[in-house]
Amino acid sequence: MTVSRRPLLTARRRTASAVAALGAAALLLTGCGSDSGADKAKGQDGKDSASSGTRTVKDATGKVVEVPANPQRIVTLTQEDLDAVLALNMKPVGITNGQGLDKPPAYLADKVKGIDIVGGLLKPVMDKVVAAKPDLILAGDMQDEQVLKQLREITPATLVTMAPTDDWKVSFRGIGNAVNKLNDANKVIADHEAAAKKAGEKLGGNKGAAVSIVRWNPDGPSWMETKQFASGVALEMGLKRPANQNKDGNAHAPSLSLEKINEIDGDWLFLSTLTSDGEKALKDVQTKPAYKELGAVKKNHVVTVSGSVWSTRGGPLAGEVVMNDISKALSGS
Repeated sequence: MTVSRRPLLTARRRTASAVAALGAAALLLTGCGSDSGADKAKGQDGKDSASSGTRTVKDATGKVVEVPANPQRIVTLTQEDLDAVLALNMKPVGITNGQGLDKPPAYLADKVKGIDIVGGLLKPVMDKVVAAKPDLILAGDMQDEQVLKQLREITPATLVTMAPTDDWKVSFRGIGNAVNKLNDANKVIADHEAAAKKAGEKLGGNKGAAVSIVRWNPDGPSWMETKQFASGVALEMGLKRPANQNKDGNAHAPSLSLEKINEIDGDWLFLSTLTSDGEKALKDVQTKPAYKELGAVKKNHVVTVSGSVWSTRGGPLAGEVVMNDISKALSGS
């Protein structure tokens, strides 16, 4: 099986792109189109463009794109784009497989039955995209300019929806703006934040616990920084991160050696993998004395979760999964 891998950002890449990404994130929300489907869309020149059925927005790179005022045939090229569209009660006509998967993400499987798969993560098969007849393509964090050029030949309404350091809420609001549902997107985020706070208050003796969030790679474990998607959900629930993992950023630490495995310890340890090699490496280390000496292991506070949800850039529906995983483990319900 060929696996599409999109690792979380390294610190070096994050530093290099931070300024540009912050600007792009703002641009994504300041397109000249309407913020609401009930409002008239306006073009770059400020004139009403509702008669042509289009709006102008800026994508995550700052590129000005003309999009349908009410898109009907959306193709999503990443799991995050798909999550966002479904959360806005829209159904795409073409999707790609999930991160680390050769099929759509399991947590969205019931919602995407019957939808055509047009390729792998950020690897669209152009003939299949053409066959889907899209009027809007959401291209995630696509950086391949040649692929973007081909997609824009299929429809000029092709948007890069994620800058390198954007968190899921920035991207989600941008997608909401692109499909003329920004108000709806803001409500989804507000509802998510309220639900996370409420869930955190129900954790009993584990309220405020320090949770370690780790992806196991073939060469060892990597813990996630505080602004990484799953970590953000945990913090919204009032949980903490272990002191040595309390690092501001949305990247992951370099893979640790067995000698440094104590860095992944916490009151609770949430483990995920993205590849079969990573899964094998995790099974191997679980037989080692160093792993068995971890406090979380001794207390039976280790929870295995889906890497195709926890290790992604995230979205509102993925946020529900993370919230439920944490609640089930820490509250026993």
